[in-house]
Amino acid sequence: MGVAGPFPGSAGTPHGPVMDRDEVDRALARLGAEHEAVETSLLALQDHAGRRLLEGAELTGVTKERWATAEQSITLLWNYFDAYTAALTDIRELRARRRWSSREDLAELTERLRGRSVTVAGQAAAPAPSLTGPARLSEQFTLEELVARMNELYAAALDMVVAADAVWSALPARIDLLSAELQRTRSLARSVGVRPGEHPSGDDLEDITDELSTLRAQVVSDPLAFWRPAPGSSAPGGGRPDTDRYDRAARALEDVRREIEAVLRVRQDSEERLLRLRDVLSRADRTLTEARSARGEVLAKIAASEVPAVSGPPTALQERLATAAEYRRHSQWHRLSPLLESLEREAEDELHRARESLTAVTAPLAVRAELRGRLDAYKAKVARHGMAEDPLLIERYDAARRMLWSAPCDLRAAEQAVLRYQQAAAEVLVPRQGGAEPEDRRGDS
Repeated sequence: MGVAGPFPGSAGTPHGPVMDRDEVDRALARLGAEHEAVETSLLALQDHAGRRLLEGAELTGVTKERWATAEQSITLLWNYFDAYTAALTDIRELRARRRWSSREDLAELTERLRGRSVTVAGQAAAPAPSLTGPARLSEQFTLEELVARMNELYAAALDMVVAADAVWSALPARIDLLSAELQRTRSLARSVGVRPGEHPSGDDLEDITDELSTLRAQVVSDPLAFWRPAPGSSAPGGGRPDTDRYDRAARALEDVRREIEAVLRVRQDSEERLLRLRDVLSRADRTLTEARSARGEVLAKIAASEVPAVSGPPTALQERLATAAEYRRHSQWHRLSPLLESLEREAEDELHRARESLTAVTAPLAVRAELRGRLDAYKAKVARHGMAEDPLLIERYDAARRMLWSAPCDLRAAEQAVLRYQQAAAEVLVPRQGGAEPEDRRGDS
Protein backbone atom coordinates (compact mmCIF):
# COMPACT_ATOMS: atom_id res chain seq x y z
CA MET A 1 0.00 0.00 0.00
CA GLY A 2 1.38 3.37 -0.92
CA VAL A 3 1.35 6.40 1.32
CA ALA A 4 -0.05 9.70 -0.01
CA GLY A 5 2.71 12.22 -0.52
CA PRO A 6 2.73 15.66 1.03
CA PHE A 7 0.26 18.04 -0.45
CA PRO A 8 1.40 21.40 -1.89
CA GLY A 9 1.04 24.57 0.07
CA SER A 10 2.90 26.51 2.69
CA ALA A 11 2.21 27.53 6.22
CA GLY A 12 0.16 30.65 6.85
CA THR A 13 -3.20 29.25 7.95
CA PRO A 14 -3.83 26.07 9.96
CA HIS A 15 -3.86 24.21 6.63
CA GLY A 16 -1.84 26.55 4.50
CA PRO A 17 -3.13 28.99 1.86
CA VAL A 18 -6.27 28.18 -0.06
CA MET A 19 -5.55 25.88 -2.96
CA ASP A 20 -6.37 26.96 -6.49
CA ARG A 21 -8.30 24.82 -8.95
CA ASP A 22 -5.20 23.23 -10.50
CA GLU A 23 -3.81 22.32 -7.09
CA VAL A 24 -7.13 20.78 -6.09
CA ASP A 25 -7.29 18.73 -9.31
CA ARG A 26 -3.71 17.50 -8.90
CA ALA A 27 -4.39 16.56 -5.28
CA LEU A 28 -7.55 14.67 -6.27
CA ALA A 29 -5.60 12.80 -8.97
CA ARG A 30 -3.00 11.76 -6.43
CA LEU A 31 -5.66 10.71 -3.94
CA GLY A 32 -7.47 8.74 -6.64
CA ALA A 33 -4.27 6.82 -7.46
CA GLU A 34 -3.69 6.27 -3.73
CA HIS A 35 -7.25 5.01 -3.31
CA GLU A 36 -6.78 2.54 -6.14
CA ALA A 37 -3.48 1.26 -4.69
CA VAL A 38 -5.06 0.84 -1.25
CA GLU A 39 -8.02 -1.04 -2.67
CA THR A 40 -5.77 -3.32 -4.72
CA SER A 41 -3.65 -4.13 -1.67
CA LEU A 42 -6.68 -4.87 0.51
CA LEU A 43 -8.25 -7.14 -2.10
CA ALA A 44 -4.91 -8.97 -2.52
CA LEU A 45 -4.75 -9.48 1.25
CA GLN A 46 -8.35 -10.68 1.26
CA ASP A 47 -7.55 -13.25 -1.45
CA HIS A 48 -4.16 -14.31 0.02
CA ALA A 49 -3.94 -18.09 0.40
CA GLY A 50 -2.34 -17.70 3.82
CA ARG A 51 -5.24 -15.60 5.09
CA ARG A 52 -7.79 -18.17 3.89
CA LEU A 53 -5.84 -20.95 5.58
CA LEU A 54 -5.65 -19.00 8.82
CA GLU A 55 -9.41 -18.43 8.77
CA GLY A 56 -10.11 -22.16 8.49
CA ALA A 57 -7.38 -23.53 10.75
CA GLU A 58 -7.65 -24.59 14.39
CA LEU A 59 -4.85 -22.41 15.67
CA THR A 60 -2.91 -22.58 18.92
CA GLY A 61 -0.15 -20.71 20.71
CA VAL A 62 1.42 -17.57 19.33
CA THR A 63 -0.31 -17.96 15.95
CA LYS A 64 -3.75 -17.96 17.58
CA GLU A 65 -2.92 -14.79 19.51
CA ARG A 66 -1.46 -12.94 16.53
CA TRP A 67 -4.22 -14.01 14.16
CA ALA A 68 -6.88 -12.64 16.55
CA THR A 69 -5.06 -9.29 16.42
CA ALA A 70 -4.56 -9.51 12.65
CA GLU A 71 -8.28 -10.22 12.06
CA GLN A 72 -9.19 -7.10 14.01
CA SER A 73 -6.59 -5.15 12.00
CA ILE A 74 -8.09 -6.34 8.71
CA THR A 75 -11.59 -5.40 9.85
CA LEU A 76 -10.35 -1.98 10.92
CA LEU A 77 -8.54 -1.57 7.60
CA TRP A 78 -11.80 -1.99 5.69
CA ASN A 79 -13.55 0.48 8.04
CA TYR A 80 -10.80 3.01 7.44
CA PHE A 81 -10.93 2.37 3.70
CA ASP A 82 -14.69 2.88 3.63
CA ALA A 83 -14.25 6.20 5.47
CA TYR A 84 -11.46 7.16 3.08
CA THR A 85 -13.62 6.25 0.07
CA ALA A 86 -16.58 8.26 1.38
CA ALA A 87 -14.40 11.31 2.09
CA LEU A 88 -12.84 11.17 -1.38
CA THR A 89 -16.26 10.79 -3.00
CA ASP A 90 -17.57 13.86 -1.14
CA ILE A 91 -14.55 15.93 -2.20
CA ARG A 92 -14.98 14.90 -5.84
CA GLU A 93 -18.68 15.78 -5.72
CA LEU A 94 -17.88 19.17 -4.24
CA ARG A 95 -15.32 19.83 -6.97
CA ALA A 96 -17.75 18.69 -9.65
CA ARG A 97 -20.52 21.17 -8.67
CA ARG A 98 -19.06 23.94 -10.77
CA ARG A 99 -16.47 23.97 -13.47
CA TRP A 100 -15.01 27.15 -12.03
CA SER A 101 -15.08 26.75 -8.26
CA SER A 102 -15.75 29.82 -6.16
CA ARG A 103 -13.44 31.12 -3.42
CA GLU A 104 -15.70 29.55 -0.81
CA ASP A 105 -15.64 26.18 -2.66
CA LEU A 106 -11.84 26.24 -2.88
CA ALA A 107 -11.56 27.04 0.83
CA GLU A 108 -13.79 24.08 1.68
CA LEU A 109 -11.90 21.83 -0.69
CA THR A 110 -8.61 22.91 0.91
CA GLU A 111 -10.03 22.15 4.37
CA ARG A 112 -11.17 18.70 3.32
CA LEU A 113 -7.95 17.85 1.49
CA ARG A 114 -5.57 19.10 4.19
CA GLY A 115 -7.50 19.18 7.45
CA ARG A 116 -8.77 16.52 9.81
CA SER A 117 -11.89 16.14 7.79
CA VAL A 118 -12.33 12.35 8.03
CA THR A 119 -14.26 11.16 11.11
CA VAL A 120 -14.35 7.46 11.97
CA ALA A 121 -16.85 6.34 14.61
CA GLY A 122 -15.26 4.88 17.75
CA GLN A 123 -16.76 1.38 17.36
CA ALA A 124 -15.54 1.18 13.80
CA ALA A 125 -12.18 2.77 14.51
CA ALA A 126 -11.20 0.95 17.68
CA PRO A 127 -12.62 -2.58 18.03
CA ALA A 128 -9.85 -3.50 20.47
CA PRO A 129 -7.82 -1.26 22.79
CA SER A 130 -4.71 -3.28 21.91
CA LEU A 131 -4.85 -1.92 18.38
CA THR A 132 -5.34 1.78 18.84
CA GLY A 133 -5.24 2.42 22.58
CA PRO A 134 -8.23 3.22 24.79
CA ALA A 135 -11.65 3.16 23.12
CA ARG A 136 -12.87 6.52 21.79
CA LEU A 137 -16.26 7.80 20.61
CA SER A 138 -14.66 8.79 17.29
CA GLU A 139 -11.35 9.61 15.65
CA GLN A 140 -10.52 12.34 13.18
CA PHE A 141 -7.83 12.08 10.54
CA THR A 142 -6.41 13.98 7.65
CA LEU A 143 -6.46 11.93 4.46
CA GLU A 144 -2.69 11.56 4.73
CA GLU A 145 -2.91 10.37 8.36
CA LEU A 146 -5.61 7.89 7.46
CA VAL A 147 -3.49 6.36 4.70
CA ALA A 148 -0.49 6.16 7.07
CA ARG A 149 -2.64 4.35 9.64
CA MET A 150 -3.88 1.90 7.00
CA ASN A 151 -0.31 1.30 5.85
CA GLU A 152 0.73 0.47 9.40
CA LEU A 153 -2.13 -1.97 10.00
CA TYR A 154 -1.73 -3.52 6.56
CA ALA A 155 2.01 -4.16 7.06
CA ALA A 156 1.41 -5.87 10.44
CA ALA A 157 -1.40 -8.06 9.09
CA LEU A 158 0.47 -8.94 5.91
CA ASP A 159 3.63 -9.83 7.87
CA MET A 160 1.69 -12.31 9.98
CA VAL A 161 -0.16 -13.82 6.99
CA VAL A 162 2.98 -14.14 4.84
CA ALA A 163 4.99 -15.71 7.69
CA ALA A 164 2.30 -18.31 8.43
CA ASP A 165 1.89 -19.09 4.72
CA ALA A 166 5.66 -19.48 4.28
CA VAL A 167 5.87 -22.01 7.11
CA TRP A 168 2.85 -23.92 5.83
CA SER A 169 4.29 -23.92 2.32
CA ALA A 170 7.69 -25.19 3.45
CA LEU A 171 7.39 -27.57 6.37
CA PRO A 172 4.28 -29.81 6.12
CA ALA A 173 5.15 -30.99 2.61
CA ARG A 174 8.73 -31.74 3.64
CA ILE A 175 7.54 -33.54 6.75
CA ASP A 176 5.17 -35.63 4.62
CA LEU A 177 8.00 -36.59 2.26
CA LEU A 178 10.21 -37.52 5.20
CA SER A 179 7.33 -39.54 6.72
CA ALA A 180 7.00 -41.48 3.45
CA GLU A 181 10.74 -42.19 3.54
CA LEU A 182 10.32 -43.23 7.17
CA GLN A 183 7.63 -45.75 6.22
CA ARG A 184 9.88 -47.26 3.54
CA THR A 185 12.71 -47.52 6.05
CA ARG A 186 10.39 -49.14 8.62
CA SER A 187 9.33 -51.76 6.07
CA LEU A 188 12.93 -52.49 5.21
CA ALA A 189 13.81 -52.65 8.91
CA ARG A 190 11.08 -55.21 9.58
CA SER A 191 12.31 -57.34 6.68
CA VAL A 192 15.72 -57.70 8.34
CA GLY A 193 14.37 -58.18 11.86
CA VAL A 194 15.03 -54.66 13.17
CA ARG A 195 12.13 -54.05 15.55
CA PRO A 196 11.50 -51.79 18.56
CA GLY A 197 12.71 -53.35 21.76
CA GLU A 198 15.03 -55.72 19.90
CA HIS A 199 17.42 -53.36 18.12
CA PRO A 200 18.47 -49.74 18.83
CA SER A 201 17.59 -48.71 15.29
CA GLY A 202 14.06 -50.02 15.80
CA ASP A 203 13.72 -47.79 18.86
CA ASP A 204 15.15 -44.86 16.88
CA LEU A 205 12.51 -45.35 14.17
CA GLU A 206 9.77 -45.17 16.79
CA ASP A 207 11.24 -41.97 18.21
CA ILE A 208 11.46 -40.40 14.74
CA THR A 209 7.87 -41.42 13.99
CA ASP A 210 6.63 -39.74 17.18
CA GLU A 211 8.70 -36.63 16.52
CA LEU A 212 7.44 -36.18 12.96
CA SER A 213 3.83 -36.69 14.02
CA THR A 214 4.18 -34.14 16.83
CA LEU A 215 6.10 -31.71 14.62
CA ARG A 216 3.51 -31.77 11.84
CA ALA A 217 0.63 -31.16 14.25
CA GLN A 218 2.46 -28.22 15.83
CA VAL A 219 3.41 -26.72 12.47
CA VAL A 220 -0.18 -26.89 11.23
CA SER A 221 -1.71 -25.40 14.37
CA ASP A 222 1.02 -22.88 15.31
CA PRO A 223 3.11 -22.01 12.23
CA LEU A 224 4.48 -18.78 13.71
CA ALA A 225 6.26 -20.83 16.39
CA PHE A 226 8.44 -22.06 13.50
CA TRP A 227 9.21 -18.65 11.97
CA ARG A 228 12.51 -16.82 12.30
CA PRO A 229 12.20 -13.11 11.45
CA ALA A 230 15.14 -11.67 9.55
CA PRO A 231 17.23 -9.44 11.87
CA GLY A 232 16.74 -5.79 11.05
CA SER A 233 14.16 -6.43 8.32
CA SER A 234 11.02 -4.28 8.29
CA ALA A 235 9.53 -5.73 5.11
CA PRO A 236 6.41 -7.90 5.62
CA GLY A 237 7.36 -11.58 5.67
CA GLY A 238 11.06 -10.91 6.15
CA GLY A 239 12.51 -14.11 7.58
CA ARG A 240 12.49 -17.85 7.01
CA PRO A 241 10.91 -21.03 8.40
CA ASP A 242 12.72 -22.64 11.34
CA THR A 243 13.61 -26.17 10.15
CA ASP A 244 15.92 -27.22 13.00
CA ARG A 245 13.65 -29.97 14.36
CA TYR A 246 12.90 -31.25 10.88
CA ASP A 247 16.61 -31.30 10.01
CA ARG A 248 17.44 -33.26 13.18
CA ALA A 249 14.77 -35.84 12.37
CA ALA A 250 16.04 -36.12 8.79
CA ARG A 251 19.61 -36.70 9.99
CA ALA A 252 18.45 -39.30 12.52
CA LEU A 253 16.50 -41.14 9.82
CA GLU A 254 19.52 -41.09 7.52
CA ASP A 255 21.65 -42.64 10.27
CA VAL A 256 19.07 -45.38 10.80
CA ARG A 257 18.77 -45.97 7.07
CA ARG A 258 22.53 -46.51 6.80
CA GLU A 259 22.36 -48.94 9.72
CA ILE A 260 19.53 -50.86 8.07
CA GLU A 261 21.44 -50.99 4.78
CA ALA A 262 24.44 -52.40 6.65
CA VAL A 263 22.21 -55.10 8.13
CA LEU A 264 20.79 -55.75 4.66
CA ARG A 265 24.30 -56.19 3.28
CA VAL A 266 24.87 -58.76 6.02
CA ARG A 267 21.90 -60.72 4.73
CA GLN A 268 23.31 -60.62 1.21
CA ASP A 269 26.91 -61.64 1.98
CA SER A 270 26.54 -63.50 5.30
CA GLU A 271 27.14 -66.95 3.79
CA GLU A 272 30.41 -65.87 2.19
CA ARG A 273 31.54 -64.16 5.40
CA LEU A 274 30.70 -67.25 7.47
CA LEU A 275 32.74 -69.41 5.07
CA ARG A 276 35.70 -67.02 5.39
CA LEU A 277 35.40 -67.13 9.16
CA ARG A 278 35.40 -70.94 9.19
CA ASP A 279 38.49 -70.93 6.99
CA VAL A 280 40.35 -68.47 9.24
CA LEU A 281 39.50 -70.41 12.38
CA SER A 282 40.46 -73.68 10.67
CA ARG A 283 43.85 -72.24 9.74
CA ALA A 284 44.32 -71.02 13.30
CA ASP A 285 43.45 -74.49 14.62
CA ARG A 286 45.85 -76.20 12.19
CA THR A 287 48.59 -73.75 13.11
CA LEU A 288 48.11 -74.45 16.82
CA THR A 289 48.15 -78.21 16.12
CA GLU A 290 51.41 -77.75 14.24
CA ALA A 291 52.78 -75.68 17.13
CA ARG A 292 51.87 -78.39 19.66
CA SER A 293 53.53 -81.05 17.50
CA ALA A 294 56.60 -78.86 17.04
CA ARG A 295 56.80 -78.28 20.78
CA GLY A 296 57.01 -82.02 21.39
CA GLU A 297 59.74 -82.28 18.80
CA VAL A 298 61.66 -79.38 20.34
CA LEU A 299 61.43 -80.82 23.82
CA ALA A 300 62.75 -84.14 22.47
CA LYS A 301 65.57 -82.71 20.32
CA ILE A 302 66.69 -79.57 22.12
CA ALA A 303 68.12 -79.54 25.63
CA ALA A 304 68.29 -76.65 28.10
CA SER A 305 65.81 -74.54 26.15
CA GLU A 306 62.68 -72.71 27.36
CA VAL A 307 59.82 -73.74 25.10
CA PRO A 308 56.57 -71.74 25.55
CA ALA A 309 53.30 -73.56 26.10
CA VAL A 310 50.75 -73.73 23.26
CA SER A 311 47.12 -72.77 23.90
CA GLY A 312 44.23 -75.03 23.00
CA PRO A 313 41.93 -74.65 19.96
CA PRO A 314 39.67 -71.55 19.81
CA THR A 315 36.56 -73.38 21.06
CA ALA A 316 34.86 -70.18 22.27
CA LEU A 317 35.09 -68.66 18.80
CA GLN A 318 33.79 -71.88 17.28
CA GLU A 319 30.77 -71.73 19.58
CA ARG A 320 30.08 -68.11 18.62
CA LEU A 321 30.49 -69.07 14.96
CA ALA A 322 27.81 -71.71 15.47
CA THR A 323 25.60 -69.04 17.04
CA ALA A 324 26.16 -66.83 13.99
CA ALA A 325 25.11 -69.67 11.71
CA GLU A 326 21.98 -70.12 13.84
CA TYR A 327 21.15 -66.43 13.49
CA ARG A 328 21.47 -66.74 9.73
CA ARG A 329 19.18 -69.78 9.59
CA HIS A 330 16.51 -67.87 11.51
CA SER A 331 17.02 -64.60 9.52
CA GLN A 332 18.03 -62.67 12.62
CA TRP A 333 20.13 -60.29 10.57
CA HIS A 334 20.16 -57.48 13.13
CA ARG A 335 21.86 -59.84 15.59
CA LEU A 336 24.09 -61.46 13.00
CA SER A 337 25.55 -58.13 11.81
CA PRO A 338 27.41 -57.09 15.00
CA LEU A 339 28.35 -60.70 15.80
CA LEU A 340 30.00 -61.18 12.40
CA GLU A 341 31.95 -57.96 12.76
CA SER A 342 33.37 -58.95 16.15
CA LEU A 343 34.04 -62.54 15.02
CA GLU A 344 35.99 -61.35 11.98
CA ARG A 345 38.24 -59.20 14.15
CA GLU A 346 38.76 -61.89 16.78
CA ALA A 347 39.34 -64.68 14.25
CA GLU A 348 42.12 -62.69 12.57
CA ASP A 349 43.62 -62.01 16.00
CA GLU A 350 43.44 -65.72 16.82
CA LEU A 351 45.21 -66.69 13.59
CA HIS A 352 47.90 -64.09 14.31
CA ARG A 353 48.41 -65.46 17.84
CA ALA A 354 48.61 -69.05 16.50
CA ARG A 355 51.30 -68.05 14.02
CA GLU A 356 53.25 -66.23 16.73
CA SER A 357 52.98 -69.32 18.95
CA LEU A 358 54.33 -71.57 16.18
CA THR A 359 57.19 -69.15 15.58
CA ALA A 360 58.06 -69.01 19.27
CA VAL A 361 57.92 -72.82 19.69
CA THR A 362 60.04 -73.58 16.63
CA ALA A 363 62.64 -70.90 17.39
CA PRO A 364 65.14 -73.42 18.92
CA LEU A 365 64.86 -75.62 15.82
CA ALA A 366 65.46 -72.54 13.67
CA VAL A 367 68.55 -71.69 15.74
CA ARG A 368 69.83 -75.27 15.35
CA ALA A 369 69.21 -75.14 11.59
CA GLU A 370 71.06 -71.83 11.37
CA LEU A 371 74.05 -73.28 13.27
CA ARG A 372 74.09 -76.37 11.04
CA GLY A 373 74.04 -74.17 7.94
CA ARG A 374 76.83 -71.96 9.27
CA LEU A 375 79.01 -75.02 10.14
CA ASP A 376 78.59 -76.58 6.69
CA ALA A 377 79.23 -73.23 4.98
CA TYR A 378 82.56 -72.82 6.75
CA LYS A 379 83.47 -76.44 5.97
CA ALA A 380 82.82 -75.80 2.27
CA LYS A 381 84.91 -72.64 2.40
CA VAL A 382 87.79 -74.49 4.03
CA ALA A 383 87.53 -77.23 1.39
CA ARG A 384 87.73 -74.66 -1.44
CA HIS A 385 91.04 -73.50 -0.02
CA GLY A 386 92.42 -77.05 0.25
CA MET A 387 92.42 -77.15 4.04
CA ALA A 388 89.74 -79.79 4.56
CA GLU A 389 92.27 -82.26 5.91
CA ASP A 390 93.63 -79.99 8.61
CA PRO A 391 93.50 -82.13 11.78
CA LEU A 392 92.44 -79.25 14.05
CA LEU A 393 89.62 -78.28 11.74
CA ILE A 394 88.49 -81.89 11.42
CA GLU A 395 88.50 -82.29 15.17
CA ARG A 396 86.52 -79.11 15.83
CA TYR A 397 84.11 -79.80 12.97
CA ASP A 398 83.37 -83.30 14.27
CA ALA A 399 82.81 -81.94 17.79
CA ALA A 400 80.36 -79.31 16.57
CA ARG A 401 78.60 -81.75 14.27
CA ARG A 402 78.08 -84.33 17.00
CA MET A 403 76.44 -81.67 19.18
CA LEU A 404 74.19 -80.35 16.40
CA TRP A 405 73.11 -83.77 15.07
CA SER A 406 72.57 -85.45 18.42
CA ALA A 407 69.43 -85.42 20.56
CA PRO A 408 68.81 -83.68 22.76
CA CYS A 409 70.96 -80.89 21.40
CA ASP A 410 72.51 -78.42 23.81
CA LEU A 411 72.21 -75.25 21.73
CA ARG A 412 74.48 -73.18 23.92
CA ALA A 413 77.32 -75.74 23.78
CA ALA A 414 76.73 -76.34 20.07
CA GLU A 415 76.92 -72.65 19.35
CA GLN A 416 80.23 -72.40 21.19
CA ALA A 417 81.55 -75.40 19.22
CA VAL A 418 80.57 -73.77 15.92
CA LEU A 419 82.28 -70.55 17.01
CA ARG A 420 85.47 -72.46 17.82
CA TYR A 421 85.39 -74.08 14.39
CA GLN A 422 84.88 -70.68 12.76
CA GLN A 423 87.81 -69.20 14.68
CA ALA A 424 90.08 -72.10 13.77
CA ALA A 425 89.09 -71.86 10.11
CA ALA A 426 89.73 -68.12 10.13
CA GLU A 427 93.19 -68.58 11.63
CA VAL A 428 94.07 -71.20 9.01
CA LEU A 429 92.66 -69.31 6.05
CA VAL A 430 94.14 -65.87 6.75
CA PRO A 431 97.83 -66.87 6.23
CA ARG A 432 96.80 -69.01 3.28
CA GLN A 433 95.05 -66.12 1.61
CA GLY A 434 98.13 -63.90 2.31
CA GLY A 435 100.51 -66.35 0.49
CA ALA A 436 102.36 -67.65 3.56
CA GLU A 437 102.58 -71.28 4.55
CA PRO A 438 100.05 -72.24 7.19
CA GLU A 439 101.39 -72.82 10.64
CA ASP A 440 101.48 -76.43 11.91
CA ARG A 441 98.73 -76.51 14.65
CA ARG A 442 98.24 -80.24 14.88
CA GLY A 443 99.49 -80.27 18.44
CA ASP A 444 96.63 -78.02 19.55
CA SER A 445 93.63 -79.63 21.06
